[in-house]
Amino acid sequence: RPAALRRAVESAGAVRGRCLNTGQSCIAAKRFIVERPVADEFTARFAAEMAKLRVGDPLDDATQVGAIVNEGELTTLISQIQDAIAGGALVSCGGGRMDRPGYFLAPTVLSGVTRDMRVWREEVLGPIAPVLPVADADEAVRVANDSDFGLGASVWTQDRERGEAIARRLACGSAFVNSIVKSDPRVPFGGVKQSGWGRELAWCGLREFTNVKGLNVY
Repeated sequence: RPAALRRAVESAGAVRGRCLNTGQSCIAAKRFIVERPVADEFTARFAAEMAKLRVGDPLDDATQVGAIVNEGELTTLISQIQDAIAGGALVSCGGGRMDRPGYFLAPTVLSGVTRDMRVWREEVLGPIAPVLPVADADEAVRVANDSDFGLGASVWTQDRERGEAIARRLACGSAFVNSIVKSDPRVPFGGVKQSGWGRELAWCGLREFTNVKGLNVY
């Protein structure tokens, strides 16, 4: 469990290397569902690593987190955070706009999140990580699937067989075990529910560009 917890913390916050598009990516992690026995430790360690991330000019090789795309999106992100705080969520790190020129949001980890908060129900396109503890894997699956979105999900565990079994129960287009969500030209990629239609990449992607003709001879 300690090793899996460490890998999950490191990958969730992209603490090694650059933060992928400052969280402004469809495949960036949006929600963190953690079994209750390790939730407090995960949140504390995750927040500590997120707080270390270097925010700045993306053209600077030392930068790990860049700016939000525009003021409108920054305003949306701040309102999502404020809605969570008003509902009782706690800010473990970050929590608002940074005092510097540009549209910069401090990398944020939120605990005490509930499933009715905007930061949980809506798609969050920024460096915000809401953490929600659950009792066990069954509750984790129910919570994960209770969403309008279903692009990708990842399961982190030291028991790969158990992780695969959980991943198969998730309502999403791509599921990963002990890896962040990513696309690979060899594997079909796409979502379910409100996360798009069809598939790209691999043979499924090629079929999207073809017209299938049905020929019937009696």
